[in-house]
Amino acid sequence: MGLKILHNPRCSKSRQTLAILNDNEIDVDIIEYLKDTPSKETLRQIINILEFKPRDLMRKGEAVYKDNDLRREDLTEDDLIQFMIDNPILIERPIVYDDERAVIGRPPDNVLKLIK
Repeated sequence: MGLKILHNPRCSKSRQTLAILNDNEIDVDIIEYLKDTPSKETLRQIINILEFKPRDLMRKGEAVYKDNDLRREDLTEDDLIQFMIDNPILIERPIVYDDERAVIGRPPDNVLKLIK
């Protein structure tokens, strides 16, 4: 599988990361995750590759995170992943990944780890 990017065209970091990929002539599948939400399996795969916990992949400044008090310790990993599926705005962006590697494009230059 080639590289994929979970992309939000309204996000400057996501646009910058995609520009780096394009400038390096890297073919990447663009997934606008707010329209085409990743599956539970895909999110779990990304979380595992990054060696994260689900909460590490969440945007904690989003209103939905605060309104649902997602910092609560009683929430399971499955609960948190389901919140990301139901509210994809919670997913940190951009994420560039393949079957074995993944990076979050914050800063955008992190993507160079996958292409150099």
